[in-house]
Amino acid sequence: MTDAELMKKADAARERAYSPYSRYSVGAALLCSDGTVYTGANIENAAFSPSVCAERVAIFAAVHDGKRDFSSIAISGGKQGETSLACAPCGVCRQVMAEFCGKDFRIIMRSASGIVSTTLGEMLPLAFEKDELK
Repeated sequence: MTDAELMKKADAARERAYSPYSRYSVGAALLCSDGTVYTGANIENAAFSPSVCAERVAIFAAVHDGKRDFSSIAISGGKQGETSLACAPCGVCRQVMAEFCGKDFRIIMRSASGIVSTTLGEMLPLAFEKDELK
């Protein structure tokens, strides 16, 4: 699957966001190594802390289904009716990615020059990893 195809799935997922408070909708499309795609959208709550990001919705759905091998995620976000150029994952989402993905896991976003990707290792170079708990 191309980065552009995965981004289209993230765009479609974003349409299902529930973001009445921030009005910032985010969609994510997670590509598993076997080609399966899981999508997620942010879901807000009036109490704020129970809110969950699109990236974690997609990852947790995949993990719930027994998937553990992921290759990339595309993220689409912005104020409702708009698309931001770079909708990067928050720190909590990066930490969740560190739990389930390697440093070479690709994170796909938009930029002024089009669709770009980086790696989790570049975005979170000093991740707290499960090996530290041994």
